[in-house]
Amino acid sequence: MAALWALVVPGGVSLLLAQSPPSDEAFGRGWKGEFEHAARQLVALAEATPEESFLFRPAPAVRSTSELYMHVAVGNSWLLAQTGIKPGGAHWPEKIPPDVERTVTAKAEVVRWLRDSLAAVRVSHGTVDGGRKVKFLGTEVTAADVLLRLLVHNHEHMGQAIAYARMSGVPPPWSKVPPGAGGKTKQ
Repeated sequence: MAALWALVVPGGVSLLLAQSPPSDEAFGRGWKGEFEHAARQLVALAEATPEESFLFRPAPAVRSTSELYMHVAVGNSWLLAQTGIKPGGAHWPEKIPPDVERTVTAKAEVVRWLRDSLAAVRVSHGTVDGGRKVKFLGTEVTAADVLLRLLVHNHEHMGQAIAYARMSGVPPPWSKVPPGAGGKTKQ
């Protein structure tokens, strides 16, 4: 059920604002909501990107589009392992070849790795003991700190993916304006 809010602005104009109930993808609703936001946009953008654009590289010394998505996928698996989750399955760190970010470039395979890594985060997040002390990059931190790094990492590279897409002429799917709405792309 949506809540209604009345907003009175100078000049006596009242506006009614509808607010949807919280969902797993709601901004500011905690770790899970923020993760789902990034995950949804990463997958949507990867799926909207044409196969040939997976080779796009903004400059010679930086990751290509496929390398960016593979970096997120491998990073998700590696960061989960750092929380103390027992690795297992095809895409866990001890089974990931060291050069996989550069060698897996086909869109379908990259999207599969990305989806699998995001699914692993969803399944594992609730099983992590956030207060457990772990060694992370040479420092003792809590597992919750590592999960925060995972969340930030996904958002950081979501922004990078948006920039790559725009540079290669791919508008993010969520920014497309419906037909008849003025023809301008949302920011």
